Formats: sequence, C-alpha cells, structure tokens
Amino acid sequence: MKMKLFADSACDLPLSFFQENNVQLIPLQVHIGDEEYLDLETIQPETVYDAINSGKMPKTSQASPQRFEQVFTELAKSGESGLYIAFSSELSGTYQTAVMIHDQVKEEYPDLDLTIIDSKCASIGYGLCVQVAAKLLNEGKTKEEIIENVTFHCEHMEHLFTVEDLDFLARGGRLSKASAFLGGLLNIKPLLHVEDGKLVPIEKIRGKKKLLKRIIDLMEERGEDLANQTIGISHGNDIGIANEIKAMIEERFGTKNFYINIIGSVIAAHTGQGTLAIFFLNKKQ
Repeated sequence: MKMKLFADSACDLPLSFFQENNVQLIPLQVHIGDEEYLDLETIQPETVYDAINSGKMPKTSQASPQRFEQVFTELAKSGESGLYIAFSSELSGTYQTAVMIHDQVKEEYPDLDLTIIDSKCASIGYGLCVQVAAKLLNEGKTKEEIIENVTFHCEHMEHLFTVEDLDFLARGGRLSKASAFLGGLLNIKPLLHVEDGKLVPIEKIRGKKKLLKRIIDLMEERGEDLANQTIGISHGNDIGIANEIKAMIEERFGTKNFYINIIGSVIAAHTGQGTLAIFFLNKKQ
C-alpha cells in the first residue's frame, strides 16, 4: 500500500526537503504586526530575524484546522495510508488539533488510515526523525517498520541548546521552571534541554568557550556511538557558531555526518537571534 508522509514546519527542514522527498508540509503560522504568514510557504526565517533585529516581536500560532481538514480529507479520498509526525505537543497545540481533525474526518470517511505521532521533539531534533521516516519510506519499508523506527528516534533524541535571551522563551510561555532562571547577567548563558517534550533549563554557564565545552561534555555523557550517527545542529542565523561546534564534535567524537540548518521562522520567533542547538541520539538501535 502507498503511504503519504506529513510533517509540520517546526521540524526546521527547508522547503526543498519536502519537495524532493514528497513529504506533505503542514505550515505553522507567523504573525508580524498585522501580517500573517505561513511558515516556509510565505515566509522564510531571515524575515523573522530581520523583524526581531528591528525591534518587532513576531508571534506564532499552530497549524490551521482548515489545512488539516483539507490534507486529511484528500488522504481519505485517495485510499492511501498516512503518517503525520508532529511537533511536540508540549510546545504547540498543533498535535492536539491534528488529532481532533483526524477524528472528525474519520467520521465522514471511516476508512481513513492515518497515524499521528507526537514527536515530543523540536527543530532539527524533530527534523532528524522526519528524515528517518522519509528515507525508510523511499526504501519501501512497511508503515509498521517506519512507525517503530521513528518512535525510537523520537524517544531517544537529545536536545541541548542555548539562547541569547531567555525572555523570548519566557514570554511565549514555552519555558518550564523559567522564573528561577531569568536575569542573565555578565555573559552568563543558559543551557537547556528537552524533557518529555518540554523545554527545561539545566544550568547557567559564564562565557561562550565554557558553554561549548559543556555541551560537548554533556554529549559524551548522554550520547551513544556519536561517531556513527547524524548529529543535528540548528542556529539562530549564525552559521559561524554552528561550524565552530561542528569542528569540536568532529575532533572529540570523530563524527562524519552532520545536518546543519538555520532555526526556522516559528521557533526563531520564540528563541530569538543567536540560539545554538545540538541534537543526537542517546541510544542507537
């Protein structure tokens, strides 16, 4: 049976990935002033960074119910099977909306065959899981095999990241235990991770050099077989720091495969300029 793969724009993969791998894009929404945009379709990340730098505060909203209804109805009518890997339910209402619309469409089309996975991941951590699904689908694997593999990746995907300005995360209500962590002074950088889909601070570190070394040390503590997996790196419009940590990872672990991309519009609106995030598996299959 043919299968259709769906992912939303919070996976921070470029539009070209969706087009080249025949993955159906579900765009989240970005609002700058009175203008409303569809992530990756009518806005690119650089526009969001430019807005932030000019003092505007972009806002975001989940993928629209109408888009879900359209694509899920098309899937039902086609008779194909479907798999939607969704942005963490702890960071967006997109997953919950997808489940609701799935149930509505299934009432009208009882044969709808669609599985929805809550990735509990974000940015390239989520993107790496989508890439695995696309690769397996192209290799002709069964839906069950793809779900099992993707679920494993979602459950074992580590996220380590730092932001220039925690106020961005706190303002959007995306940060757990934020209050104890605010007020970064004198070059003190927060280090955070994702725990069961939520953003959770780990510690504060003074200075970029110490921060990058701490990320590498945590990778060593948490990762497994880092030389032979694809390490994801996403950055807040600063390819220089992404390349800097890539070189450190190569030197420490001998890693050959990396996936590096700019943090996308929706996540950038909550993290701001200068964010750096690293993604890797804490257990290999």
